Amino acid sequence: MRLRRRTLPDRPDRPDQGPANQDADPGTLMAALDTPTGQAAPRRRSPSHGLGDALFMRVTQAFALSVLAVVLLAFLTTGFNAWPALVKFGPGFLTGTTWDPVADKFGAWPFVWGTLYSSLLALLLAVPVGVGTAVFLAELSPRWLSGPISFLVELLAAVPSVVYGLWGVLVMVPWLREHVQVPLSGSPLGQAPLFAGAPYGVSIMAAGVILAIMILPIITAVSRDVLRAVPADQRQASLALGSTRWEAIWQAVLPFGRVGLIGGVVLALGRALGETMAVTMVIGNRPEASVSLLNPGYSLASVLANEFAEATGALHRAALQEITLVLFFITFLVNGLARWMVWRVMVQTGGRR
Repeated sequence: MRLRRRTLPDRPDRPDQGPANQDADPGTLMAALDTPTGQAAPRRRSPSHGLGDALFMRVTQAFALSVLAVVLLAFLTTGFNAWPALVKFGPGFLTGTTWDPVADKFGAWPFVWGTLYSSLLALLLAVPVGVGTAVFLAELSPRWLSGPISFLVELLAAVPSVVYGLWGVLVMVPWLREHVQVPLSGSPLGQAPLFAGAPYGVSIMAAGVILAIMILPIITAVSRDVLRAVPADQRQASLALGSTRWEAIWQAVLPFGRVGLIGGVVLALGRALGETMAVTMVIGNRPEASVSLLNPGYSLASVLANEFAEATGALHRAALQEITLVLFFITFLVNGLARWMVWRVMVQTGGRR
């Protein structure tokens, strides 16, 4: 017996065989098949979207270039105003030690020395305290205590510079003179060059201490955020290998965040180099490059604040403008050195933080 093959009739309700879909565009059918059920096919971007993206990119690019333009304009304007002093004194302006506006003799070395000396002293005092506070807040402090301490530390950064200076003149300088400088000058340490001189109170030491207090919130806040950003796997892996809590922090957490820690220190150094009012009120304002911490000094920002409004001679004003250029140069040099240090650390760690 032969079996007949039965042909099923076309079902018009099937979307792929209905007569209405026989003449459909293949591209439309493929798009319909690729689209998940219940979801609409993606819409094509209109030309206005591309125009909006291009406009947004150009506007943000203009903002970024405007920052560079402002810095370049300030540098060129300062250089133009300082040109008479640059021509007259040349490179000897940086090594000269005499600052006499009456005789038109100007040398910037006492101000460069005072700026660098007080800033490095401030870092020496503030970095251990700031990083230690950040370690406590990020790793050891209970939650109920971490919040209030963090708030108080960040509140220190909002205090104006003149308030720090006034507090330094009225409270800190007398205390340093009576309890630190007088005992040091009367002890055998007073014979050492570092502590030689009369205990005036206003001194490089006072400037370094006030700068350390001012940059402490920056170092603490940045270091705390860096340590909190370290993955928990770093701590857990170190503890699982038998490390103590201190060893886990010292060997796993701090090395992982060293790039951010260096960035925080450099940011604080930039604040210390350019600080004006607080340093002017406690440093003593004597144009003398002395190694002793007890002797008064001067800084680049302080001489600008004290003498720019009173400068009458053209060469005096040009010398002050050259002081501004020197401060520009020191700032750029410090930031360039910091970028190099960060790059070296990233290379040594394989490009990781």
